[in-house]
Amino acid sequence: MDTILVVNAGSSSLKFEVFSIEDGLRKRLRGQMEGIATAPRLRVNGSDGKMLADRKQAAADVPDLPAAMRIVGAWLREKHEGRLVAVGHRVVHGGPDYDRPVLITMEVLRDLERYVPLAPLHQPNNLMPIHAVLDRRPDLPQVACFDTSFHRGQSLVANHYAIPEQFFAEGVRRYGFHGLSYEYVVGRLREVAPDIANGRVITAHLGSGASLCALFEGKSIESTMGFTALDGLPMGTRCGQIDPGVLLYLLDQKGMSPKDVQNLLYNESGLRGLSGVSNDVRVLLASEDPRAGFALDHFVYRIGFHVGALAAVLGGIDAFVFTAGIGENSPEMRARIAARLEWLGARLDPEKNIRGELQVSKLDSRPALYVVPTDEELMIARHTLKLIGG
Repeated sequence: MDTILVVNAGSSSLKFEVFSIEDGLRKRLRGQMEGIATAPRLRVNGSDGKMLADRKQAAADVPDLPAAMRIVGAWLREKHEGRLVAVGHRVVHGGPDYDRPVLITMEVLRDLERYVPLAPLHQPNNLMPIHAVLDRRPDLPQVACFDTSFHRGQSLVANHYAIPEQFFAEGVRRYGFHGLSYEYVVGRLREVAPDIANGRVITAHLGSGASLCALFEGKSIESTMGFTALDGLPMGTRCGQIDPGVLLYLLDQKGMSPKDVQNLLYNESGLRGLSGVSNDVRVLLASEDPRAGFALDHFVYRIGFHVGALAAVLGGIDAFVFTAGIGENSPEMRARIAARLEWLGARLDPEKNIRGELQVSKLDSRPALYVVPTDEELMIARHTLKLIGG
C-alpha cells in the first residue's frame, strides 16, 4: 500500500495524517503531538476513530519540535504499514514567488527561509520537518502547500498598500492566509450547496488563528489578513488589525525592542491579552471573569466590522460560512456572530445551530448561513498526489 504523509507543524503541536493513494485518497490515520515543551501527549486515531496511541510524555523528553518529530517518526516507522511515497507540508507563507504548491528542492527551501520574518510564528516550524525528512530520506519527494497561494489571484487594487511602488516590487503586499482551508471549503460548497458556491460568499475561518475571506465564483477577492498573519481579526494570541502608529509609539516612547513588540503582537495579545484569562474560547465562555466576556464581545464585534467591509467589496452576500475550530464547534459563538449579520438579512435557526447542521439559517434568510468543516490536510494530500504524478 502506497501512502502520503501530511505534516502540519506548529510551535506547540505537530499534526500529521497518513493517506493511502490506491483507488483514490483514503485517510488511514491522524495524530497529534500536543503540548510540546509543557505537557506533551501523542494521540493517534485510525480511520474508524479507534485509538491507536495515547501516550503522555515528560516535558523534558519533548522540549521542542525536533524532539516531537523524532518521536512521531519512530512511532510511524514501528506501527504504520505501507510504503511512504511522498510527504506534503503546510507552509504558511509562499511570498511573492510561489502561487501554487511546489516540489521542494534546496533552492525552494532557501527561498522559503527568506520569508521567516513574514510569518515568524509559523514559518520556522513549518520548515523544520522538511529539513528533518531531507536529512533522513533525501530521496523522498516533499511538497510545500502554501496558505498564501489561494489569494494570489486578487486584484492589484486589493493587494497593494498605499506606500511607494518599490516596496510592492520587493514583496511588501497583501497576501492573505488560511488559503488551504478556504480552497477546501470552496470545493465542499460546490458539492453541498452548488446554487450558492459560485455566488458572493464570505467564509469565516475561526480558530486560534482567524480570518475572513470574500469569495466570488469560488475565487478569493479580498481577505482580512495581509502582509503577515497578524492582520484583520483578533485571534487567540495575535492582535489583529492595529494602527501602525501604535507600533511606532511602542518603539519610540516605550523603548521596546522590535523583538519585544513582535512577541507582544504574536503571543501576548488577542483574546489572551484582552481577557488576561486564556486564548481558548471554550475557557472564556465558561469563565465568570468580566474580562473574558469583554474579550469575546470584542472578537464578535470585529468580525461584524470586517464582514461589513467585505460585503461592500462583494456588493452584497449570498452566503456566510463558518469553519475551523470555533466556527464548527461553538453554537454560542455562531449565534453571537449571526446576530451581528441580521442587518444583512441573516436569520439563524436556533435548533439547526445547536445541532450543527450544514445550513443553520432559516429558509428565508438572505444570506444563508452554513457550517462547513474544513480539511486542510486532505487539501495538502490532494496537491501532493497531483505533483508526484498520481
